[in-house]
Amino acid sequence: MILNAKCEMTVATTVPTAIVMMIEPLSGPAQDILKSSVSIEPATPHVKTIDVFGNACQRVVLPAGTSVITAEITASVPDEIDVHPAALFTPVQDLPDNVLHYLLPSRYCQSDLLLELATKIIGNASPGYEQVEAIRSWIQQNIEYKYGSSGPTTTAVDTSESRQGVCRDYAHLGIALCRAVRIPARMVSGFLHQLDPMDLHAWFEAFVSGRWYTFDATQNQPRGNRIILAYGRDAADIAQLSEYGNLEMKGMNVQVEAAP
Repeated sequence: MILNAKCEMTVATTVPTAIVMMIEPLSGPAQDILKSSVSIEPATPHVKTIDVFGNACQRVVLPAGTSVITAEITASVPDEIDVHPAALFTPVQDLPDNVLHYLLPSRYCQSDLLLELATKIIGNASPGYEQVEAIRSWIQQNIEYKYGSSGPTTTAVDTSESRQGVCRDYAHLGIALCRAVRIPARMVSGFLHQLDPMDLHAWFEAFVSGRWYTFDATQNQPRGNRIILAYGRDAADIAQLSEYGNLEMKGMNVQVEAAP
């Protein structure tokens, strides 16, 4: 499917403020970016860079006052995600070097504190994809999706205890539980066609049988038609806006539509 996505953010600063944005994606195995642009009003120059995870970033110093940041993307994406229940656990010694760090605890994913819960959830599931699917299914069934129930400092452990959260929290918990049983997992930010209500979205990927697979605990069935903005260990690595000063988000509007 060809998707057109648009994200418009209105922000305000009291002094010139440096920010790093992750709102313009790159082509990759899961998508072909046909067109993308980032504009800022009032007109403000920005510099494109690539971070340590291979994500496209845009660096800018916003002037004092109100700015409107708009990202527009046209992408060709698969209608379905790959589902492979027979995909096997990859032993740690066989993992690629660039995957190993996705086994470690991170800021929001304290996998070292969740082994007992993870072991209980996976039960007798076959090592690999089936274990990850057991984790995804448990989160969907046991964590209440509730706006306002979490905040920017909420961790996977917090969510496991409160049993409430939003997509970010679902992803963090899934990642931490996978890592607890030695399955590499990473967070993904992006757009999901027909998400209701429409917003920027987050999910996770797990590495089994030598490749990454998509898992989304907010959905009751596998869904494709996703545009990926960034990958990282957790939300700290993939924030749409990282500000280094004084910035207030005044509003955000997200649209994702199938191209005619």
